[in-house]
Amino acid sequence: MSTPSSSIATSASGSRGKDFGFVGGAARPSLLLRFSAWASFVLNVLIIGTGGAVRLTGSGLGCSEWPLCTPESLTPTPEMGIHGLIEFGNRTISGPILLFSVLVVVLSWRMLSKLRLRRDLAVLSTLVLGLVLLQAVVGGVIVWLHLNANLVGFHYVVSLLLVCLTAAYLVRMYESPLPRELAVPRPFAILTHITTFVMAISIFVGVLTTGAGPHSGDERVVRDGFDASVLAHVHAWPGYAALALTVALVIWSTVQRLRPRAWTLALLGVLLVQILVGVYQARNGLPPLAVGVHMVLASLTAASMTVVVLRLKRPVSA
Repeated sequence: MSTPSSSIATSASGSRGKDFGFVGGAARPSLLLRFSAWASFVLNVLIIGTGGAVRLTGSGLGCSEWPLCTPESLTPTPEMGIHGLIEFGNRTISGPILLFSVLVVVLSWRMLSKLRLRRDLAVLSTLVLGLVLLQAVVGGVIVWLHLNANLVGFHYVVSLLLVCLTAAYLVRMYESPLPRELAVPRPFAILTHITTFVMAISIFVGVLTTGAGPHSGDERVVRDGFDASVLAHVHAWPGYAALALTVALVIWSTVQRLRPRAWTLALLGVLLVQILVGVYQARNGLPPLAVGVHMVLASLTAASMTVVVLRLKRPVSA
């Protein structure tokens, strides 16, 4: 017996869905929506890498003003050297991020208003756009306040949230709009949420550790006031705990062939590389390249964890 939602998905999207981002059914995204959503995710990961390059090369004040680069110029001048180019390059990526965020919002809300489908995608895309706009403002304030370490940390946390939200959009985009039900034993779901919480603690302490370390974006910047050596150890504890919990998720989901098992393996792989890079950088004086890779891997770890959480449920059968 079909549900009202499935009837709408079949009839409405079959006749008009092609114009609003879906083709031949509510769960099959069009090329335009697929490309825009993937571009949004990739660019939000990329800007974490370029933002890390700004910080790790001491280019945080490569452009001394915002939104202009200098009081007289939108772009860096030759006198500003490589630091100006690195900072301006990072700012430039914000344009495509905003463009694709707007495009995904438009497609999602048109689909909701015309076909009465996918409120979840409309909400997710709106959250992404809101955080993208917030990031632009925060970035400007950071320049005006000369790279306040705590605000820079907040800037990075928002970037991580954007990666998680764009990853969530991708997962939901390919699934049915029908209501969802729990697809795993409840204890497994509880363990997954505990793992998420422990991982979030590890990332948060990692942000504080970076803010207390030598890579602040400019040699004149005052750090966040914490002892970096102590924080490095505190950062490691929840990291190892998250690893142990992830191993438990992998074993459990593999033995019982649960829905998230493929993504628990992906999460474990990324997390292992993340920990190895973290140990390497801690024992080798925090080389900038290793720190940058560690920052990007943190975003991919968070995205993988997001997918695992979303795979705890499945669409209810029609």
